[in-house]
Amino acid sequence: MPSSVRSSLDPALTGASAPVPVGAPPAARQGDTPRRLSVQEALACARETQRLEIGPGAIAHVPAVFAAQFPQRTAVVIADRNTWAIAGARVHAALGAAGIAVHESFIFDDPALYAEFGYVERLLAFLQPRDVIPVAVGSGTINDLVKLAAGRLTRPYLAVATAASMDGYTAFGASITFQGAKQTFDCPAPQAVVADTEVLRTAPREMTAAGYADLQAKITAGADWIVADALAVEPIDWRAWDIVQGGLAVALADPAGAREGKTEAIAPLTEGLMLGGFAMQWTKSSRPASGAEHQFSHLWDMEHHVHGDAAPAHGFKVGIATLAITSLYEYLLRQPIESLDVAACAERWPEPAAMEEQVRRLFATSDFLATALTETRAKHPSRAALRSQLELLQRNWPGLRRRLQAQLVPFGELKSRLRAVGAPAEPEEIGISRARLRDSFVRALHIRRRFTVLDFAARTGLLEPALRSLFGPGGMWAVHA
Repeated sequence: MPSSVRSSLDPALTGASAPVPVGAPPAARQGDTPRRLSVQEALACARETQRLEIGPGAIAHVPAVFAAQFPQRTAVVIADRNTWAIAGARVHAALGAAGIAVHESFIFDDPALYAEFGYVERLLAFLQPRDVIPVAVGSGTINDLVKLAAGRLTRPYLAVATAASMDGYTAFGASITFQGAKQTFDCPAPQAVVADTEVLRTAPREMTAAGYADLQAKITAGADWIVADALAVEPIDWRAWDIVQGGLAVALADPAGAREGKTEAIAPLTEGLMLGGFAMQWTKSSRPASGAEHQFSHLWDMEHHVHGDAAPAHGFKVGIATLAITSLYEYLLRQPIESLDVAACAERWPEPAAMEEQVRRLFATSDFLATALTETRAKHPSRAALRSQLELLQRNWPGLRRRLQAQLVPFGELKSRLRAVGAPAEPEEIGISRARLRDSFVRALHIRRRFTVLDFAARTGLLEPALRSLFGPGGMWAVHA
């Protein structure tokens, strides 16, 4: 698939490694240390996105990008009232001035607009009878609405980012609320993305903070993949690993600068968010960018959590969850797993019928009991299978511990970064009590079949001891006096 890229970061100046052939064999790896890929290399792995423009003044390139990607087609700008004022009007005018046919724009005027299926239906009704290519001008909500509508019509689209607020711009799939529950619908990523750092740097600080927290979650997501790889549950795809992890430290290096809207901090943050989407396109899975921390966020979405009459930003939810998961990892890394009583763990492990009864009690008042049952059944091992897995864990523990220690960032450092960028760093700041956070460790385990540190802790019998330690006196999540 042809691809092109223009980025504000020069790989020669940022320590990018030499080009690596796509699909380099896993046998060539020495440990988990990622190779720093250029944006061009990462874009070459994207299955839908063919063009990415990031940099100051990039919005002026929208007409050229549109003409190259969609020759002789008519454009239509999709925006809301805020994003129309920020960039939509400029994009519409620039397209027309360049001689591109431009349809009258579609502007959502609902001040409470969010990614809900009813808005997708409104957009579908507008787009279906018109032979136009959508140009989504906005951030998470606008992008997801346009992505799903365009996907339903098997129509490509162009995204113009207005905030470095999440990694969903280039991700395969759209997160949409449908029948009261947040769901991820399969649909292609945009064919082209333009991100003007002069626009992004002036976005509301809380949106940048949410994007930073979302990107920081890739640290624990990577740790979960390391565990799944070591236990032969899901091997690491090294190309996806390099795309996400290779530039992560650089992208997260300046939280205070990101908060202040400094271009030298916003540009790598934006690239990191875009690359996460490329990795998901490459694997057709969210595994490269999503672990147990995202299961907390999904759980709270499914529980219809609001704080101050609105759902907290996705990045803020995964930011708190990243701290929660890091605290669990730090507890587990202190445990003598090599001395684990495997036979006792297997003996205590509930049979399928007993596990289903536990799940029914746990989610008795929820409207997603069926989901919890389905996902739990899909990953619940027999006692014999568990015993084999725990024996493998014991044999691999010294090496696995080293891999996790190299991947993880200390709890205190993560928390300081969230404070520096202006993101919530305590669960109460997003309306989650300590008691609810504690319960979320158990509930989040059951809503997705993906193997994470929650499964590691549950299968070793260490989840409850960990929660007693973390939430007890002197623990990281002790209830404040």
